[in-house]
Amino acid sequence: WEFNGSFHQPSAFLMLGIPGLEAFHPWISIPFCALYLTALLGNCMILFIIKKTQSLHEPMYYFLCMLAVTDLGLALCTLPTTLGLFWFNLRRIGFDACLTQMYFIHILSFIESSVLLAMAFDRFIAISRPLRHPSILTKATVTKIGLAILLRGMVSLLPIPFLLKRLTYCGKTELSHSFCFHPDIMNLACADIKVNVFYGMIILLSTVGMDFIFIVLSYILIIKTVISLATKEECLKALNTCVSHICAVLVFFIPMIGLSMIHRFGKNVPPLVNTLVAYTYLIIPPALNPLIYSIKSSHIREALLKALCRKSG
Repeated sequence: WEFNGSFHQPSAFLMLGIPGLEAFHPWISIPFCALYLTALLGNCMILFIIKKTQSLHEPMYYFLCMLAVTDLGLALCTLPTTLGLFWFNLRRIGFDACLTQMYFIHILSFIESSVLLAMAFDRFIAISRPLRHPSILTKATVTKIGLAILLRGMVSLLPIPFLLKRLTYCGKTELSHSFCFHPDIMNLACADIKVNVFYGMIILLSTVGMDFIFIVLSYILIIKTVISLATKEECLKALNTCVSHICAVLVFFIPMIGLSMIHRFGKNVPPLVNTLVAYTYLIIPPALNPLIYSIKSSHIREALLKALCRKSG
């Protein structure tokens, strides 16, 4: 412990793997390795294909690049501590290192939420204003949206590490996961955490919460536009362009909302449920998103096949 008057701050926290299954961690690491490998290779493939294929240099695929970069960041944030714990039982993480990991995990989560909103806006413009779509979402506009998303995430979460550093910690230093999460660290403090709770809720509702509401509103407007189309074939064709994005939204938001509810209201939820939801939230979306877009997007499939044919030739 570091002691400064009445202020106590732990030198490190202890991370937790999957409760009750510690003896099986080396075996459990196998599916985790597969998920991380899928996330890293899949998102790198998406970035490579879009960069090399001129026909994919459109707003929809620029936003997909942003999503792929964010997913790569999320995977790389949790990979060292998760596999370090499963393989070598490395449970200890320094206090400052934990706050740094937490900051980047939350930033990337907020960025992913914002990118999904930008993609919903892109689909709405493409369906409702197809002729004006290229003039509305130019490269410059997409770049500005990307910078705004990054800036919003960084600025809104900047106070969080400082709010945690001002707290006094005593007693338990064991985290609930193999990575650092704001509510998890906050609940280890033996000081008044009302400011942390209030600020965390305000930021979550004003960013991720608002993003989700606007995504839903975007799809309500998309459905109204699609219904007004002349033929059934046109309706299905328009909706088919949104399927990948809808899947990505569900894969990201459902576990995120579940984890937030568990940390704030689920005091009696079994630790195993909490752990599984957390891993689902941070590891499954980065692994599934490349597969979702590769399967559902014919343009990416065709570009991938062409790239594979060139290499085999």
